[in-house]
Amino acid sequence: MPNNSSHSSHTSPALSSARPRTRARATAVTVTAALAAVGILVSTGPAQAAPARTETAQQTGGLRCQGKGVDPDAVIRYRSDIVIKAPLSTVFKLQTDVEGWPSWQAPVLSSKRLDHGPLRAGSQFRWTTPAPATPSTPETTLNITSTVRQLDRNSCIRWSGPAVGEGLRIDEGVHVWNFTKVKGGVRVRTEETWTGDQVEADVPLATAMLGAGLEEWLRELKTTAEARSDGPCA
Repeated sequence: MPNNSSHSSHTSPALSSARPRTRARATAVTVTAALAAVGILVSTGPAQAAPARTETAQQTGGLRCQGKGVDPDAVIRYRSDIVIKAPLSTVFKLQTDVEGWPSWQAPVLSSKRLDHGPLRAGSQFRWTTPAPATPSTPETTLNITSTVRQLDRNSCIRWSGPAVGEGLRIDEGVHVWNFTKVKGGVRVRTEETWTGDQVEADVPLATAMLGAGLEEWLRELKTTAEARSDGPCA
């Protein structure tokens, strides 16, 4: 959640969500998506465990933006990366134009800046995503208020914040993104942690949900950036 990216309830986490109904039908009963950023994002695919290629924060020390990373004490965490064949400026602008997210991320219903000017440390934005009913939680809309903690242009961004809906809450998600030029494009790396009693009631499920959402985010970022680019970069 934006802030690159506390919770109370002792029920099992209901970490299901789906694309807005105007774009795709929610799948009944089963958990069909992932809440990702607080960043919380949703995915139409079934929840999956983290891919074997995904590095753990413990193995790598975690991603950083201006020396700050995700919550070191969080038990729910996920990290992944993707290479995008587009200019660095295109990828970074797309990711940091938070009010434009609904135009390319189907799970994002709305996104509004709470301040003006360029996105920077201290900027806040509020965005929403649907979460359909599950056996343990009602259908709801998650309201996410994110605060940018650190930002280096064309290099990294870190935000954090809570996600709150009726019967569902994530106390804090901390989300870090790194952008690095590579041959032919940009390597985008992302890492996020969640904390809160409700999601921590089932860590494996919450981690799978977080991972599925981040993988979807990376795919949509790649698809959109490459479509807006003239082609691979040198």
